[in-house]
Amino acid sequence: MTLRAVIVGAVESTAVAIRAFHGSGWDLSLVVTLPPEKSARHSDYVDLQTDAEKVGARLFRTTQTNHPDTIAAVRAAKPDFIFVVGWSQICGPEFLAITPGKVIGYHPAALPRLRGRAAIAWTIMLDEKISAGSLFQMADGVDDGPLLEQSYFHIAPRETAQTLYDKHMVALDKMVKNALARLARGDTEFRVQDEDCATYAVRRTPADGLIDWRQSATQIDRLVRASGKPYPGAFTTVKGARLTIWESMPLEPALPFHASPGQLLVDDAQGLLVQTGAGQIRITDWSWEGDGRPAMHSIWGGQSWMT
Repeated sequence: MTLRAVIVGAVESTAVAIRAFHGSGWDLSLVVTLPPEKSARHSDYVDLQTDAEKVGARLFRTTQTNHPDTIAAVRAAKPDFIFVVGWSQICGPEFLAITPGKVIGYHPAALPRLRGRAAIAWTIMLDEKISAGSLFQMADGVDDGPLLEQSYFHIAPRETAQTLYDKHMVALDKMVKNALARLARGDTEFRVQDEDCATYAVRRTPADGLIDWRQSATQIDRLVRASGKPYPGAFTTVKGARLTIWESMPLEPALPFHASPGQLLVDDAQGLLVQTGAGQIRITDWSWEGDGRPAMHSIWGGQSWMT
């Protein structure tokens, strides 16, 4: 018997999950996603029209998971399983009841660690050494359902949001293919999460990318790497203009300057060198908001402060 599925999501991970259905023997009948005019909800939004067409799935666009029209559309697709991958909204009791115990969620963390929001950013900011992608049975809690699949991998010392995101996409492809094969042969074994190991990650917004120059160069560098593409970036202001920082590196050993946190030390061909609360950081890739660049000088030509 061919199993039928519905996928709910609106980002790159959703596209990866859809592509995993190619050649799986499953019938992916419906993809539920956001309308393009609501793409700002996700910094990594992907229009799934083409991917859905390639697997023969109908596309249903909605802004609310639990709206009666959304629930009716999913129910009409008669899925055996629903996969929620790359979707920030809570799935309510009525939605979960469409396929009881068979709504499979995805989380980019080694559950039960880092349940909640912004797991990729928190993985870097906490200097995690190992992470994993997780497929789990969705219920009323926060990412706490029994695990169906996990794929572990190491975190590189200079991991960025983009490189970690890419690792998760590779892991997700593997997990979805494994899960589809297992479920198709009737293997529905789930592993209960260890509550003693559970931690929770709080929501992050673009405003959380604001740099506090009183922190150490190491802490600021982690924020830069955690906030970069595909996310909005870490930022500061210089003379009222927003400076978004995409790449940085703590300078070791530090140069023999006496300066306050946030003070620009050098502006040269190697980038911007800035004093922090502990150590110095070199900024090698950045962009300005608006037109032009405010005048900045090296410490020898005058002082410039970042706030």
